[in-house]
Amino acid sequence: RLLCTQRLQSLHLIDQCILGAMADPSVSSPAVGSSVSRAKELTSELRRLQDSVESLDANLLQENVLKLQEQVSRITQKLTDTLNRVGGAPAPQASGNSTSSAQPAPSRHKVDKMSAEVVDSNPYSRLMALQRMGIVKDYERIRHKTVAVVGMGGVGSVAAEMLTRCGVGRLLMYDYDKVELANMNRLFFRPEQCGMTKTDAAAQTLSGINPDVALESYTMNITTVEGFERFKSTLVGPDGSSRVDLVLSCVDNYEARITINQVCLELQQTWMESGVSEDAVSGHIQLIVPGETACFQCVPPLVVASGIDERTLKREGVCAASLPTTMGIVAGLLVQNALKYLLEFGVVSKYLGYNSLKDFFPTMDIKPNTACVNPKCVHLQAQHIEKMNSPEARAAAAAAAEEAAKAAAEVPVHEDNEWGIEVVADDSPSQAGGSGSAAGVQLAEGLQFAMPEQGVDEATLKAEGIGKVEEGVDDLMAQLAALSGK
Repeated sequence: RLLCTQRLQSLHLIDQCILGAMADPSVSSPAVGSSVSRAKELTSELRRLQDSVESLDANLLQENVLKLQEQVSRITQKLTDTLNRVGGAPAPQASGNSTSSAQPAPSRHKVDKMSAEVVDSNPYSRLMALQRMGIVKDYERIRHKTVAVVGMGGVGSVAAEMLTRCGVGRLLMYDYDKVELANMNRLFFRPEQCGMTKTDAAAQTLSGINPDVALESYTMNITTVEGFERFKSTLVGPDGSSRVDLVLSCVDNYEARITINQVCLELQQTWMESGVSEDAVSGHIQLIVPGETACFQCVPPLVVASGIDERTLKREGVCAASLPTTMGIVAGLLVQNALKYLLEFGVVSKYLGYNSLKDFFPTMDIKPNTACVNPKCVHLQAQHIEKMNSPEARAAAAAAAEEAAKAAAEVPVHEDNEWGIEVVADDSPSQAGGSGSAAGVQLAEGLQFAMPEQGVDEATLKAEGIGKVEEGVDDLMAQLAALSGK
């Protein structure tokens, strides 16, 4: 636009010169007419160009640039996957600080099916061991799970890496910021990635760690009106419902949390919220199930509940503290809870806090607030109560309780019982020893009963100095107290 304005000013000067030349009798009329005609054509053309530039919408331009970046990222990812599949070529590196003498990083091929085979070349052997040990029923189900991580900062980037290493099927990543040197005190990002968007830098790193994970990176600000709609649209599948199994909130401000809360309420999407304190020594994670547990607005932070705008608390030249230790711990707690939720094992924490100064881990259940300021939350609460009071829900709850009681009553049985060990009730007669108890019992090789089958005869007891005494238990206790000087 500035260039067009300068060119128009130049043409105005040309017009003045031409008019001056027309007034000069020494200049021929045909030459003057040709110059004037050409100047008018150029002026008209530049005016049309300036009108076109001024009519452009800056927001539209920015949106188109973001879309183009996303398309380039997807094409790059597909090209990387193809190269890895056909020739094991390394993933393309970001230009800038790389040199021709740098050795290409080794890459691994995609794995079609998770295997429990214990070999050095199997990246999933230690994960599948959870299934062999009875912790998880079917670990490979994680390949059919989709998780969205919102916020690729100190917690989100580490959580994304953990999920990638665990072999999650699809990972959606959201952030609006770029990598900078101020982020190097945290985990995950590297100095040579400075200037890249955090989502693209994460996709570059994670695709090399585990090419089996489908990565989607979205560079956007979800707190704007347009960003809200775009964020929601990326979570919706072809059928109009959410296409993700879990959303992990790793953002650092109230506005972004409110956006995630509203989108998940509208989609009835389960999500987990996380955060680290400004002094970097404490944090928390929280499970939020719309209608069933408290939403983020049911129990707002103290600053918000007090009516204080958090943006007024920030001071120029002062930043929040950041420790990679605290953020790594919170990310680990978050992903551990996510795995328990996705693969249905263990107890999923409703709220888990962490205080590093006292090594304190408080837990609690946060019930939904019937007076929540969000009408969508109140509506979903009513729906959940109605659903839980239905005959079908009551029957299902009774069946689940009966199944749990039956499972608790079952005696643990191991596939391999080399030593013939049995678990018996406390009130049942002993089958492993005692007088007359060894008859008919077959022991494994190397084991024998400590006591003879028919007991110990009198001669043996007399030889060992063991005999009947006249004193009772009270007399023996008195003798013991006397020996100890009491």
